[in-house]
Amino acid sequence: MRAWALFLVILIVIIDQISKKIIIGMIFNPYRVIEVTSFFNLVPVYNTGISFGFFNTGSELGRWILVIVAIVLILILFIWLFRSKSVYVVICLVLVLGGALSNLVDRIIIGAVIDFLDFHFLGFHWPAFNLADSCIVIGALLLLYKSLCVSTQK
Repeated sequence: MRAWALFLVILIVIIDQISKKIIIGMIFNPYRVIEVTSFFNLVPVYNTGISFGFFNTGSELGRWILVIVAIVLILILFIWLFRSKSVYVVICLVLVLGGALSNLVDRIIIGAVIDFLDFHFLGFHWPAFNLADSCIVIGALLLLYKSLCVSTQK
């Protein structure tokens, strides 16, 4: 049993959910864009789609299809986590699962994922994201790195 991995997944969910509650409940009340630096803003975004707003239909059917797809993917990742013998892979999956579960909580409870980190440079804005998204990306990139390094060493 990987109790420590489950603990870390839950910890990521809790930290991300608290950050979203603070951002929406205190900082963006009332709604506004907060310029932190010349390249970074805090901005409240309710993303009803997936990464970069793809599949943003705004419909209830679309919302629940995304919920079902997320649940299936999360279950597959948990199976992978419990079958993995590599601590490195487990840590990567913890990051991905923690982020995915926290965003799933948003989607189920409010119908959208709360994003608020907005980086921009020379008029280009990276799509707003949150801490959960960061965990997903870091975990996925580390898994990709591991798979590329292993395949190139053979």
